[in-house]
Amino acid sequence: MEKLRFERPVITRINAGVPDKFGRGANIQSISTIDDIEVSELIANYGSPLFVISEKKIRATYQEAVSAFKTRYPKIQFAWSYKTNYLNAVCKVYHQEGSWAEVVSGFEFEKALANGVPGNKILFNGPDKSDEDLTMAISHEALIHIDHFDELYSIIALAPKIGKKAKVAIRINMDTGIYPRWDRFGFNYENGEAWTAINKIMPEPDLDLMGLHTHIGTYILTPNAYTVAADKLASLVVRIKQKYDHYIKYLDLGGGFASKNTLKGAYLPGTDTCPSFDDYAEAITAALINSDIQHDHMPTLFLETGRALIDDAGYLLGTVLANKRLADGRRSLVIDIGVNNLFTSFWYDHQIVPAGIVHPDSEDTTIYGPLCMNIDVIRNAIQFPVLEKGNQVVIKRVGAYNMTQWLQFITYRPNVVMIDENGKSHVIRENENHATMNELERVPEHLKEIYL
Repeated sequence: MEKLRFERPVITRINAGVPDKFGRGANIQSISTIDDIEVSELIANYGSPLFVISEKKIRATYQEAVSAFKTRYPKIQFAWSYKTNYLNAVCKVYHQEGSWAEVVSGFEFEKALANGVPGNKILFNGPDKSDEDLTMAISHEALIHIDHFDELYSIIALAPKIGKKAKVAIRINMDTGIYPRWDRFGFNYENGEAWTAINKIMPEPDLDLMGLHTHIGTYILTPNAYTVAADKLASLVVRIKQKYDHYIKYLDLGGGFASKNTLKGAYLPGTDTCPSFDDYAEAITAALINSDIQHDHMPTLFLETGRALIDDAGYLLGTVLANKRLADGRRSLVIDIGVNNLFTSFWYDHQIVPAGIVHPDSEDTTIYGPLCMNIDVIRNAIQFPVLEKGNQVVIKRVGAYNMTQWLQFITYRPNVVMIDENGKSHVIRENENHATMNELERVPEHLKEIYL
């Protein structure tokens, strides 16, 4: 019998995910349909890459969140965070569900008005409010959340000229035990700055202090931080009543609730570590109910959560462009989805799966986008099956921020499709093309002719 040829054993480090007891990553489950429509059909009809939003998922998630809070506290009002996703069709779904609008710029304020939101149901946040923006907000009786003293002084000067009392709140930053502490926005609680701002507002005849607002951070995994925030806001409500005999109408606990996406560097997936809406609701409402605020003057609780409401409803469909081997022997996959369209890939390990039946074997893979930039990495390391050129992929939980922070870079931005509750697909934002890209450009006369 011929002697077998010796092959040197090779030890390969597993870089992608937590291995099972056999040293292999978990099997990847494909996604072939979204709300009963075939992924291949969607790409055939609308192109690749393609954003898909599920209206059914938006409404179900919103109703789950509202229920979690309304069963625990008598007065609840959500305000849809426009910066999270301000496509008009998306905003209108939330407004149909009863959500107000939360905006952070004059541009977003105008979008909310155009979407039919009355001015008195718009919360106006952010550090950059021009005099024109403030005039618009005061005129429409919006709730203006003051970010700094310069803004306060502008409102004091503008309100008498407009002839309407400005409805205001102040944004408050504070130590809630989480890191990093967001102290860039608003007035600080601990050093007394917030109380100083309140004392400057209360004597002003043309300002009406309606509420107190805080937004403690983003992707908060510790509900107890909201308990601390609610306690501190409640203490200010009591102090204002004692000194000025003035009842605060609402407390705005902002957003920051985590979605089920997995942060880069996390050991466990976000689906295992993300608190539920019930967890957040219990932390906030228990603090308010147990506070010293008079029970017959409990303020309305406003919430501006965006990410946790929309992420699960968004999908990004794409197509494999190529397979390559890197210099160290690792496999890489090139797809037509770049970081210009998937901005959140810089901080999430997005769940990406094949769109069809795949071989059960997988391999440690780096997934790149199509851009001529070395930073165009969708996943640094993932156990992924071997796909061929033309195969399709689905990236889950992309509804938040990707359609507001996306960039036109090297490639056109793609179509965005919404699947309604009856399973019918609608284009809610058309893809860019050569004509749309050139629409705003102007070429001076002396540059119109070229000579090659």
